[in-house]
Amino acid sequence: MSTTKVEQRERDILGVSAIRPDGAAKVTGDFSFTSDMNAENMLWGATLRSPHPYARIVSIDTSRALALPGVHCVITADDVPGKPTYGLISSDQPVFARDYVRYMGEPVAALAADHPETCRRALALIDIEYEVLKPLTNAEDAIAGSFPPIHPDGNIIRHQRIVRGDQSATGPIIVEGEYEIGMQDQAFLGLEAALAIPDSHGKGVELHVATQWLHEDLGQISACLDLPPQNVRLILGGVGGAFGAREDISLQVHCCLLALKAGRPIKMQYGREESFFGHVHRHPAKIFMRHYAQSDGRIIKIEARFVFDGGAYTSTSPAVLINGITHTQGPYKCDNATVDGWAIRTNNPPCGAMRGFGVVQACFAHESQMDKIATAAGLSAVDVRLINAMETGDTLITGQAMESIAPVARCIIETDHIPLPAPLAANAHELLLPGGSGLTASASHIVRGVGWGVSMKNLMYSEGFDDFATARCSIKEGVVYLKFATSEVGQGFVTLAPQIARSVLGLDDVVVEPIDTQIGSAGSTSASRQTWMSGGAVDGACRLVREQIFQHVGKQNNIDPLRLVIEGTDIIDQIGTFRIAVREAIDGLSISETFEHHHKPTEELDENGQGNCHTAFAFVAHRAVVDVDPELGLVKVVQIATAQDVGRVLNPLSALGQIEGGIAQGLGLAVMEEIVIQDGKVRNPSFTDYLLPTTLDAPDVVAKMIEEYEPQAPLGAKGIGEPPCISVTPAIVAAIRDAIAKDLHRIPVRPQDICL
Repeated sequence: MSTTKVEQRERDILGVSAIRPDGAAKVTGDFSFTSDMNAENMLWGATLRSPHPYARIVSIDTSRALALPGVHCVITADDVPGKPTYGLISSDQPVFARDYVRYMGEPVAALAADHPETCRRALALIDIEYEVLKPLTNAEDAIAGSFPPIHPDGNIIRHQRIVRGDQSATGPIIVEGEYEIGMQDQAFLGLEAALAIPDSHGKGVELHVATQWLHEDLGQISACLDLPPQNVRLILGGVGGAFGAREDISLQVHCCLLALKAGRPIKMQYGREESFFGHVHRHPAKIFMRHYAQSDGRIIKIEARFVFDGGAYTSTSPAVLINGITHTQGPYKCDNATVDGWAIRTNNPPCGAMRGFGVVQACFAHESQMDKIATAAGLSAVDVRLINAMETGDTLITGQAMESIAPVARCIIETDHIPLPAPLAANAHELLLPGGSGLTASASHIVRGVGWGVSMKNLMYSEGFDDFATARCSIKEGVVYLKFATSEVGQGFVTLAPQIARSVLGLDDVVVEPIDTQIGSAGSTSASRQTWMSGGAVDGACRLVREQIFQHVGKQNNIDPLRLVIEGTDIIDQIGTFRIAVREAIDGLSISETFEHHHKPTEELDENGQGNCHTAFAFVAHRAVVDVDPELGLVKVVQIATAQDVGRVLNPLSALGQIEGGIAQGLGLAVMEEIVIQDGKVRNPSFTDYLLPTTLDAPDVVAKMIEEYEPQAPLGAKGIGEPPCISVTPAIVAAIRDAIAKDLHRIPVRPQDICL
């Protein structure tokens, strides 16, 4: 049987800028985020948090709160039926504080009531007596052993060394610096929210939640509830951004506990201030780094010391530490290294995953050092980086071979070829000046600077973690159904997955089924991993379905299935004239296949920091152009030029969106974003005082995507989400240094750092 090929309009397959299926709803306000959800007979839940960074709980009296009309129940640590603690790597964080509170904002109790205002009034009626203790706020005190343990597990979360090559190596150029990175918030716009619905027997619960990892949440929640995992169902609610802050548990257990105790649906949602206390942040860090180089600028040896402040509980601090120290060298050749790294427990707010995951901190240090080497060697910022640029096959300071395609030099060269912006005009509009519409700056006082940053970022999880993703592909009545537990947090997998299916199967009608825990885990939407991992799972499942289609068509038409391929929307015989539309060929067929994608194994580092601990890497270069008013300390980022190693572009529009968004976040860390902590207390938990870039702060972004197919990746594509936010920060700071000829060793750069 054969049919005539029909010309098709451009299909939303791989390589096409397919439009997000949720895009229109989000911009019109019709999209349902988790905070929009409601249920019949619903109550509201709220959490009581500690006002102290460190204190002993002497007593808790909930009687006055329970007596308030409209209050249905109050729960404390005594009401947790199962495991009293949770955590991603180490289960060291209490569901509710019992004997001690270890950070400002730690949950102590929660309650359910008929109205949010009733909740607010009831929380104020819970009487807690504290014995306030002196908090540990300086990580160096923990390293020195001069502060008693604040946690049963001690004050040091992890210490790791990297020792590689000749420890006595030196060189004619020696440059060093001490660098400080402030605490950054993920600042997602969609606040934490959840809706828990108990079953009719009180033996199970359904939780709708905005999260990054449904199955990891499921494991922790069911353990705390003392329920079998099959009695807890998690459904992904609409997520308004994540950037790492939704990897850890926040309100999930509290919401489920209240629902089970009240026997009614419970809705919980944080306000902005509570959100600052309810999730982890980017680790503040202090880094010492020393480089030895030849007179021509080639790196001989690196010495470094990293101290990451993990806050009160472990979260992902051990992994963040490893990511940071293993990226000490950046995307540069280096044979010799001595690195010491600590992740420390303090009474500051807990820190964990945030876009860039430890590499942001390392990159600010190593890129600041590269500019110092350039100055000492009499080289340009571009030449010093090209001389040292890493290549595929090089050995890292961990002893791991760089197996990924590593187009570092190409990223630098392509970025350098992007034209610089026009000079600032003498009559420039005020919105083009530092300070914007405030009319605080004059064009005659502005100085311009140019700076560079280059980075590499590991992809997927490391150190032996069994990382995998699961997907199911089904066809029925000509429609493709995709099922996976991949959290859609704005990165665009709900767009990409149908593109993969259309490309593999030649069918355009693709339905993404509800994202929940009724299928195997997809892992976390983090570590720039979902295109590689869940993309590989969807691709694998679709290919299994395609094999069955070929078997069916071959049997029906007496053709060897190995000769069949899909061309557009048709199945063709590669050595014959047979052609049939896929839709026609599958008439009456019902097929379902599930595929689990794994990447190559990794291993833990040994005591000297040696081992194949990472899976793969991506690379990027940034060049920043800034205008600075040195008298007022104001900065305007004019242009960011970038060339990023992406392997293969699967959706150009989505890729560009990731690049622009990451650059905005890196800009925020460079010049404005910082959670200010004083004696363990957060001083600016609001968007009034925690400053974020707006559209008026956004620079002109000129992006070039470097496509060199990555053979290790199932689709040839590397994750795009994290690299944009990493080296753009040091590039902006380097540009400010270039403008004012002043050493800047701390981010964010504050006005007083420029003026004083």
